[in-house]
Amino acid sequence: MRALVSACAAVALIAGSSMVSHDFGTASAQTASEKMDLNGVWKVSSDAYYDLEAHAAKPAMQTIEGPYGPVPDRRVLALGALGGVPANESVVSTGAIPYSPEALETRDDNATNWIEKDPNIKCYQPGVPRATYMPFPFRIIMNEEQGQMLIAYEYAGAVRNVFLGEDPGEAPLDSWMGQSWGYWDGDSFVIEVKYQNGETWLDRAGNYLPYGAEVVERYTPIDANHVRYEATVTEPETFTEPFTISLILYRQIEEDAQLMEFNCVSFVEELLHGHLRKNPLQEPIE
Repeated sequence: MRALVSACAAVALIAGSSMVSHDFGTASAQTASEKMDLNGVWKVSSDAYYDLEAHAAKPAMQTIEGPYGPVPDRRVLALGALGGVPANESVVSTGAIPYSPEALETRDDNATNWIEKDPNIKCYQPGVPRATYMPFPFRIIMNEEQGQMLIAYEYAGAVRNVFLGEDPGEAPLDSWMGQSWGYWDGDSFVIEVKYQNGETWLDRAGNYLPYGAEVVERYTPIDANHVRYEATVTEPETFTEPFTISLILYRQIEEDAQLMEFNCVSFVEELLHGHLRKNPLQEPIE
């Protein structure tokens, strides 16, 4: 019942927000409550969604061993340079994610079989924190007076309702996006995320979020249109110590800044169900 009420509140909040106009270009870093106005459309400018750890450029996410190094797997070969992976520095506080030996084997297996295992390929919900630094914008809609906050993502139409006020306690069920509880800690807005289903990944390199992991996000203002985003991940059976992902969020200040539709469910129907056609359009790739 609580989940249904939250969903209804989220829909109402979206509807109400469509009637409000924000001047993102001149937004003040302070509101009447002396806190930054987080309302608006945000996006990262980073290639960390490929791999949170430092990595060199490579020909594809899915590769096989060639005579002089890795070459693209034939399932992505036709993408050519468009399937390549750009280099990026680590955005993890510990440099490398501190996996236990057993968990590192799982990560490596994920990476080796990326095209089969990455949940985003099948348009599953991205989870937290991955949703934040994917190459799609997201919108924060926050009304503290009404005790409501919603974060809507362009990718797959994902949303999460953030509880404000008292800790909501245990979630009625686990979910792809988990349960979020937000509050101010000084100038930073903190969101504690629990009860994700353990099926989500952290990036395209096979780094993953295990069942029972807790994520604490911090949104700390730099100026009116820039926020330092930090997500601290804790799960002692998988990670030998907590680690923090740190990125900069940029408010989209264009007058027409908005979320477009990216309903990828329909995009993967051929991938998931094309072989069930009476007359398949193409041969499946094993």
